[in-house]
Amino acid sequence: MENKIKDKQALLPIRQQARKESKVVVFTNGVFDLLHRGHVEYLQKARELGDMLIVGLNSDASVHAIKGPKRPLVRQEDRATVLAALACVDYIVYFDEETPAELIEAIMPDILVKGADYSIEQIVGAETVLKNGGQVISIELTPGRSTSELIKKIVDVYSDQKKHHG
Repeated sequence: MENKIKDKQALLPIRQQARKESKVVVFTNGVFDLLHRGHVEYLQKARELGDMLIVGLNSDASVHAIKGPKRPLVRQEDRATVLAALACVDYIVYFDEETPAELIEAIMPDILVKGADYSIEQIVGAETVLKNGGQVISIELTPGRSTSELIKKIVDVYSDQKKHHG
C-alpha cells in the first residue's frame, strides 16, 4: 500500500509513462477525513472513468488553512494509508497548498473529477485541463453521507451520553 503514496516528483514519470501507453489518467482531490461510504462510492465512480486514478490529498497544513485548526481529525499519513487500501485508488499525492491547482498543472490529467456539489466553473484546475484537451466531470455524491454530518452525529451522540451519565 505504501508504494501507492508518492510525492509529486515521483508521480511525474508515472504520469508520463501512462501517457505513452495511452492510458486515461483520472485525478480528483480532497481531504478524505473520516473515510465513509460516500467517499468510497465517489472514488469508485471516478476510477471507472479511466485506467488510473490519482488522488490529490490535502496535507494537514492545507486542511488547517481551509477548515480551521480542529481539522483534520485524522492525520495525513493515516488518511493516505486508508485511501491506499482501496482497490480503485492507484496513487495518492499530498499537496500543501489550499488548492490543487499546481498539482493539476504538473500531472495534467485526462479527466479531472470533483463532486457534483461543485459546478464546473468552481472546480480548481478545470480551465487548465480543458484547454489541454482533457475533460472535467462532476460526479453525483451519495446522499446523506458527509464527513461534516458524521462529525455532527458523533458529537450529538456523545454529548447526549454525557447528559445521561454525567
